[in-house]
Amino acid sequence: MIRVENVVKTFTVRTRAGRFRREKTEVRAVDGIDFTVRGGEVVGYIGPNGAGKSTTIKMLTGILVPSSGRLRVAGLDPARERTRLARRIGVVFGQRTTLWWDLPLRDSYALMRRMYRVPRDRYRENLDRCVELLDLADLLDRPVRQLSLGQRMRGDIAAALLHDPRVLYLDEPTIGLDVVSKARVRSFLRAVNTEQGTTVLLTTHDMTDIEQLCSRVMVIDHGRLVHDGDLRGLRLGGHSERTLVVDLERELPPIRLEGARTLRVEGPRQWLAFPATASAAPLVAEIAARFPLVDLSIREPAIEDVIARMYADRAVG
Repeated sequence: MIRVENVVKTFTVRTRAGRFRREKTEVRAVDGIDFTVRGGEVVGYIGPNGAGKSTTIKMLTGILVPSSGRLRVAGLDPARERTRLARRIGVVFGQRTTLWWDLPLRDSYALMRRMYRVPRDRYRENLDRCVELLDLADLLDRPVRQLSLGQRMRGDIAAALLHDPRVLYLDEPTIGLDVVSKARVRSFLRAVNTEQGTTVLLTTHDMTDIEQLCSRVMVIDHGRLVHDGDLRGLRLGGHSERTLVVDLERELPPIRLEGARTLRVEGPRQWLAFPATASAAPLVAEIAARFPLVDLSIREPAIEDVIARMYADRAVG
């Protein structure tokens, strides 16, 4: 569905070098990335600000032309066949809207039906579904400028799906949403992917979006892919740690075990960290044999901590 082959995007930046002279510097926003997204996948595309995420999305939608390399989306070249591609993709940018500011949602959607030439029956079916699942019924006759950020975001997601796109690009789709609205949007996106097979490429700083929606994660840093795999592989990479939470019968001094370190002690409960790549079985067996154990659980590393550690390790390297 999406094929990216050795894609590079460079920009020329002019900086002042004296009173009357400016120097040109070439910046590689995207530096030779390769990946394939199969039809029906939900893929997280994450990285720090300035890593190259938005530049990649803009090339995949045809807004920007790659400096070199090859792109294909739904069998089309985004830059050369942008008009045809527009009917096959949906795009949601969290900081921008595709809706008409002074028109009610209902009128914006009607205009989009004409723009994308969606058959009336199909449009009505898609709109009714979006209105129900995204709770838009009370907002349809309200001008977009009167909507809150969260309401507008739900309206934008519906607009991106009215023409049955094969690929959906989401840039910070839950930004500004409260907990209930985030849950509703995530549930809706899961349904769209499961029931219609829509391919989703998601960029976000909300790691809960990634954990709840994505089967695969790509991490980009300084224009290069530094990870492409499932969440488990991301957690096991680098120097990630899992945590043993140990409940004892009574308060004891910190537990000392080879291959683990004590994070903290609170009464009879202790937290021990050990490498994510290591088996917990030997530690559990030793604790059970040597200490008055009541309960024990294992916590996976938080995805935010894993990614932060990955960036820190690359910065040092």
